[in-house]
Amino acid sequence: MTDSAQIKPPEFGRADVDILEREDLYRGFFRAEKVRLRHRLFRDGSWCRPLTREIVYHSEAVGVLLYDPARDEVALVEQFRIGAMAEAAGPWCLEVVAGMVEPGETPEEVARRELVEEAGMASVALRYIGNYLASPGGCDEKLHLYCGLCDLSGAGGIFGLDEENEDIKVHVLPAKGVFAQLYTGRWNNPAALITLQWLQCHRDTLRAEHEG
Repeated sequence: MTDSAQIKPPEFGRADVDILEREDLYRGFFRAEKVRLRHRLFRDGSWCRPLTREIVYHSEAVGVLLYDPARDEVALVEQFRIGAMAEAAGPWCLEVVAGMVEPGETPEEVARRELVEEAGMASVALRYIGNYLASPGGCDEKLHLYCGLCDLSGAGGIFGLDEENEDIKVHVLPAKGVFAQLYTGRWNNPAALITLQWLQCHRDTLRAEHEG
């Protein structure tokens, strides 16, 4: 049996969830809702007892890790994040360039818009990495991840839109040094960790492609 044959498709789908009641909790930058539902059970396919869950609805988002294969450097952005207030290192996080998908936009269009707004980078070759759900236990946010191949020789500085109260600092760092500190807690958000891990796996190939 091949490895792919061992991975079965999901046993249940959306039709195996029965929404009984919805209640709006909050509508603002995000939207929150209380949902009463039941779903099928693995043991015999019957319905579970009704249960209540709270969910935050969030637009799809995009994240881009900037990488210069010639210089073997990455660029990450640093900005204040309220969700990191309790972190020992403080609420300024090192992240990939990121932004939310607006109606009518594709993830790639968002990536290119945010690269200019947050890092001043217009000439970038995008490689799609994949997507993931940020916290499916209580949020529907999906992030699309890219690696952005570029020339970082002139990168760096302070960026962001005044109308969005953005204060973003771009850091250009040696890839080898970042990999050496990958699990120290400095990269404390999943988009940064996932893209950096992907780059670790594909770095040699990307550098060989550039040299070739």
